[in-house]
Order: sequence, then structure tokens, then C-alpha cells
Amino acid sequence: MKFLGDIARAIAQLSDPAFQRVLWTGIGLTVLLLVGLGAATVWGLNWLLPDTVSLPFIGTIGWLDDIASGLSVVGLMILSVFLMMPVASVFTGFLLDDVTDAVEAKHYPNLTPAPRLSIIESIRDGAGFLGVLIAANLMALIAYLIVPPFAPFIFYALNGFLLGREYIQLIATRRLGPEGAAALRARHPFRIWAAGCLMAVPLTIPIVNLTVPLLGAASFTHLFHRIAPRGATSGRTSRYPER
Repeated sequence: MKFLGDIARAIAQLSDPAFQRVLWTGIGLTVLLLVGLGAATVWGLNWLLPDTVSLPFIGTIGWLDDIASGLSVVGLMILSVFLMMPVASVFTGFLLDDVTDAVEAKHYPNLTPAPRLSIIESIRDGAGFLGVLIAANLMALIAYLIVPPFAPFIFYALNGFLLGREYIQLIATRRLGPEGAAALRARHPFRIWAAGCLMAVPLTIPIVNLTVPLLGAASFTHLFHRIAPRGATSGRTSRYPER
């Protein structure tokens, strides 16, 4: 499958300064957000719970808030395993143009620069993708419980669809506009979904899953330039190299 080659080229470019900046910025902001959320949770519990509680037959308990705080920290650590990638996707989405520009500068030097997404567009698209990703996976939990043997297949199929749709839409919009990007998705639904499924595989590997937003943006940039209509403009793009 040609998309495996796209992923290999994306991995080979990980040492690119633009890639490094996006990777560490995304991870750093994600960790800061989760740490801040944990600190706020502990502070809130300490503020809400009384210092001591008197229970019948037991007496006075003075460490209730400590137990609650400890459990909240453990719970947040477990939850962070599932939240890390979606949150990292949002932060990386803000820097999507940097990744795509770096890929195009290295592999497609004949292209003229594409218009960059505005901050408002980046925030809107990133927040929307995060909401859809979390909501879809929460709904999928029901299917996981009903048919546990098929849970991995459901996970990869669902997240493959979401990742493929989001990345090709964001990247194609830069050169084709929203309508052109939607038309491109409609022409190549299976290819985009299959590529998304491949990107969904590392989602289940801790730490490695934090690189998915970056590698996804880079890999789908290559995919876009293979399937985009030759000479497509829609008021945004210009020249495509011979393929």
C-alpha cells in the first residue's frame, strides 16, 4: 500500500526542525493541560470536603480529603491515557500548517505556498475534531461491551474513519477550499478510510500515540498530493509536480 511509504517518509522527516517544534510543543501543552486539570481537581476536592468527618461506630476520620485527592489523581492518570492523543491532536492542529509546509518544501518544491489557516479556523476545526473524537469513542464503548471480541476492529475502523476524514479535510482545504476538500473525500472514501485505519494502529501504544497527530498530518499531506486532481485550483492552489 502506497500509504505505508507516505508514513515512512513522514518518519524519516522527524528530525526536521519544524517537525520537532510541533511535536514537543504539542506534547508540552498537552502535559501542562492534564497536570493543570489534575491540580485543579485536587484543589477542588480539598476545598469541598471537610477536614474531618464523624461516622457512627467508627469515630472521627481526618484523612477523607487525602484519600479522595489520591483517588482523583490515580483516576486522572488512567483517564490521561485515553485523553492524551485527542488533546495532542487539537494542539498539533493549531500547528498543522507548519508540518504541511515542511513536507511540501522538502518533497514538493515546485508548489507555490498554500494559504495558511487562520487562528479562528484552527481553533474551530481542532475543537470540533476533539469533540467528535471523544463523543464517538464514548458511544463506541457500548459496542465494545456488547461484542467484546470485535472491540479492536470497531476501534480501528471508527478511529480510522475519523482520522482519515479530519486530516484529508484539513490538508485539502488549504489548496482546494472546503468544498473542494469535501469533493476529494467523496471521490476516494475507501482509500482515505484505509489510510486512517493505519494511523489508528499506533493509537493503542502509549507514548507512541503522541506522535500520531504529527505523523498523520505529514503522511496525509503526501496522500493528498497523490490523489488531488491535477491542476486543481478553486482559487487556492497553483502548480502540482509531475507524479
